[in-house]
Amino acid sequence: MKKYVEGMYTSAAVLNQKNIHRLLEPNPNARFLDLGCDDGKITLDMAKKIGTPHVYGVEIVDSRILQAEEKGVKVKKGDLNRQFDFDDGSLDAIHANQVIEHIVESDSFVQEIYRVLKKGGYAVISTENASSWCNIFASLMGWQIFSLTNFSSRKQGMGNPLALHRGQGADLASWNHVRIYNIRGLKEYVEAFGFQVEKILGAGYFPLPAFIGNLDKTHSHFMTFKIRKV
Repeated sequence: MKKYVEGMYTSAAVLNQKNIHRLLEPNPNARFLDLGCDDGKITLDMAKKIGTPHVYGVEIVDSRILQAEEKGVKVKKGDLNRQFDFDDGSLDAIHANQVIEHIVESDSFVQEIYRVLKKGGYAVISTENASSWCNIFASLMGWQIFSLTNFSSRKQGMGNPLALHRGQGADLASWNHVRIYNIRGLKEYVEAFGFQVEKILGAGYFPLPAFIGNLDKTHSHFMTFKIRKV
């Protein structure tokens, strides 16, 4: 059963990445920032889709920063709970995939995205959905929902016998999930900071094929928002 869950999660994550690419706008002059850029591989894939050489990242893990810099990403080490090291209105596009659920100071995070974007600039934010059917099922069973099983630095996957990383150690506190949103909650949240929500895509619909998540986004496992500073 666990192998099946892992396979379903992987197919949903792959489709989610495709959804992110669908929301990126071609612009060879764009200054593009990837929040939580990791080793820079996915960052450069997105920059290629945009068509820009102006690629920046923020990352907190030193080993990942070195790997991203070796690939050509201009990385600034930073804690995304704090002010970003970029000027007001200096960026055209921002990406944050599976990041906002890790942020303690989420008000600051969203406000900073708004601050550093140019007027008319956009952000693509993707995260897990508290209202996905698998999370609803887990809750009905009295289990920790799938999207909130990694909440402790002591051990991952607690409270859910089907959790992907159950029993593994948690090496980095920054990998823990702090809060999980649903579609209406995240929509109203970003709108409260002045963003306009232009598009929402979904991926993952356990136990059915991942593409169905885009037909019923309310219960998809991943949700991806394109929001614009107006």
